[in-house]
Amino acid sequence: MVDYAAKVNTLIGSEGNGLEAGYTFPGAMYPFGMVQFTPTFFKPEKGFVVKQMSGAGCEHMGNFATLPLAGELNTSPNDMMSFNPQYQVQQATAGYYHVKLGSNNVECELTVTPRTGMARFTYPAGEDKATIVIGSGINATKLTNASIQIIDANHCEGYADSGSFCGYKSDFKIYFVAEFDGVAKSSGTWKGGNVQANSSSAQGVHSGAYFTFDVSKNKTIQYKFGISYVSIENAKENLRKENPAWHFEVVKNSAISQWNKYLSRIAVTGGTEDHAIQFYTHLYHSFAHPNVCNDVNGQYMGGDNKIHKITGQNYYTAFSNWDTYRTQVQLLSILAPEETSAMINSIITFAQQTGGGFPRWVMANTETGVMQGDPTSILVANAYAFGAANFDKEAALKVMRQGAEVPGTKSQLIETRPDLQQYLKKGYINASIQLECASADFAIAQFARQAFNNHELYKKYLNQSQSWKNLYNATTNWLNSRNPDGSWKKYDEDWCEGTYKNYFWMIPHNLRGLIKTMGGKNAAEARLDSFFSKLNASYKQEWFAAGNEPDFQVPWIYNWTSAPYKTSEVVRRIIKERYTNSRSGLPGNDDLGAMGAFYVFANVGLFPEIPGYAGFSINSPSFLRVEIRLKKGTVSITGGSESKPYIQSLHLNGKTYNNTWLPWETINKGVELHFELGEQPNKSWGVSSAPPSFDSTK
Repeated sequence: MVDYAAKVNTLIGSEGNGLEAGYTFPGAMYPFGMVQFTPTFFKPEKGFVVKQMSGAGCEHMGNFATLPLAGELNTSPNDMMSFNPQYQVQQATAGYYHVKLGSNNVECELTVTPRTGMARFTYPAGEDKATIVIGSGINATKLTNASIQIIDANHCEGYADSGSFCGYKSDFKIYFVAEFDGVAKSSGTWKGGNVQANSSSAQGVHSGAYFTFDVSKNKTIQYKFGISYVSIENAKENLRKENPAWHFEVVKNSAISQWNKYLSRIAVTGGTEDHAIQFYTHLYHSFAHPNVCNDVNGQYMGGDNKIHKITGQNYYTAFSNWDTYRTQVQLLSILAPEETSAMINSIITFAQQTGGGFPRWVMANTETGVMQGDPTSILVANAYAFGAANFDKEAALKVMRQGAEVPGTKSQLIETRPDLQQYLKKGYINASIQLECASADFAIAQFARQAFNNHELYKKYLNQSQSWKNLYNATTNWLNSRNPDGSWKKYDEDWCEGTYKNYFWMIPHNLRGLIKTMGGKNAAEARLDSFFSKLNASYKQEWFAAGNEPDFQVPWIYNWTSAPYKTSEVVRRIIKERYTNSRSGLPGNDDLGAMGAFYVFANVGLFPEIPGYAGFSINSPSFLRVEIRLKKGTVSITGGSESKPYIQSLHLNGKTYNNTWLPWETINKGVELHFELGEQPNKSWGVSSAPPSFDSTK
């Protein structure tokens, strides 16, 4: 049996600067698990924290930092920023993280269950006393409310608030219980600069607890914890049910086994070891989020700040939907349709609890309001289109329509579609928001047609999805924002994390119409060529940004210009130039698996270009053999190559296939795709049939 978990390098993306930082974390997590037990990207010197999100791009969470120290505690840890653990990585793979601390030579091994974490700290020969500190009043941002209570010589419990996220207050608590397998010789707390020996409790900012052990004979201390968003009692129950014993290897092997279950759903062979490591690491990141939010008893804290109970499936949180609607939800729907359906039910429930509109960016039970548009409508439509259909479709459509038709609809304090009244009346608002809403309108149209056969609603939203035409400025031949009176704004106004050149291509549902409007295929191809002259734009630079979501779909637009060889060429450049098997190996934030899923699709040669519409725009695969193991069959892709980027021919089940679009329904029960690739382009392949575009029905 292949150990796919061992092919994961969790260090990829865990370092970097500015926009080119991946913001991933290297420690242990479980697929979609509540716990992430790891040093935080933002303040790793604080130790091992219990919660972190993959690539979120700004400081967040990082609660209950824990670090083993040598000897007794002589000075206060205060904010735990004075430590210099000097992590010397021994192993960093899926479900298991092992480092040696250069500061004191302590071996630290971490693993997890869905709702608990476990550590094994091994002290070096010659060390007689060991202290383990737990920072309760500390996280990656600045919290205001925290408490820890030492119950006895090997137990403690407490809670802390979450601090903030990207400048937004995220108002929820994390409840925490912990225990050791040994009995401490002494313990105490600290607050600020003061250490209080024998104290059993501490509250507030910059506080925590410590336990000191005799390790003169037994050099190993085991530590485990459980968390909950509901209560300390639930955290205790999570720990009792998921990790009742002290068998570190059993817990570790269980986590690795679970990762192998998910990672084995795509098997790639015939590439270099380095390339395979990158592939499985990005697939691993794709399975990081959303996260289980309910406890083992089914209870969870809802968006209405009330305790609810779910049965029969899990309730999920951590929805970075502006990012993940473009790639990750499609991949999860294909590979894990049952879990994805539960995730969609969760976001529908959250909307129902918080005002009737979809949120954009959910953290625990808080709508943070980060980003723009109506991405969750696209997320839900994508899930349904790609096979994750076991959710409340009637409720989903109701929430979609309320957010798109009723001005002022909110999720908690955040409007689902700001400026909706103007959008419905005049057909234009700020450009980047409008383009996102146009994609959402198209996704709603597709969902209404596919799930309900509602052609009236389909036509209404399809027509509305063409509102991008109101932004076309014939004088400049670009898309621009308008003032409320209809006059044009300056070309560089109102673009979120990009420029007018990035957002020009964000009409994936009607690329044929866009290309015709701008002057035809030759003009579009020339503009794309210029756009891809560089691949590493920042938010304000006017070329392709491999590290940010608005540009994800652009390389495949060559398939609409009758130059599909350039799609494969550019995708291969992105893979080779912007991704590496290194700590700084991502071109931008992972964004809770969005970038990981992009890498997976780019390498298998199939990209989900059109929102709410199930199918793939084709590029050349980079592995000799790919097996995508679906519930109803296997998609077998052969003939890929790292060195040959250009498609010469493609056969589907042995028959010639000369089209750059592959419908999901053609392959969802299994199919054989065989590529012949070459070092030089075959400019005639794939140009005879245009991929789909959808214009107005008027």
